[in-house]
Amino acid sequence: MDEKEFIYVLKLRNDLLNDSNWTEIENKIVEEHFQRLKIDSENGKVILAGRTLTNTPEGFGIVIFKEDSLKNAEAYMNNDPAVKKKIMTANLFPYSVALIHADK
Repeated sequence: MDEKEFIYVLKLRNDLLNDSNWTEIENKIVEEHFQRLKIDSENGKVILAGRTLTNTPEGFGIVIFKEDSLKNAEAYMNNDPAVKKKIMTANLFPYSVALIHADK
C-alpha cells in the first residue's frame, strides 16, 4: 500500500466555545475522538494530533495522518466521532511532513 499524508483541520462548533454550553454528551464525544486518535497514533496511522489552547473562533485542532487515497482519507476524517457527531467541522488537505523532531 502506497501511503500518503493528509491533514484535517478541526473547528469546534461556535456554541461550544463557551464552556457552560458543554454537557456530558459533548464530553463523551471528545473522549471517543481522543481515544480513536490515541489508538491510531500507537498503530502508526496518526502522525500528530493536537489543538490550540484558545476557546475563540480562531482556535483549531489538527490531525496529520497516513492513508492510501484521498477517498479513504475523507472517510477517515468523516468517521472521526467529533465530526460524525457534529460537534466539530473538518477540512481535509493533502499534506507532506517536511521535518519532524524525534526525542529518541
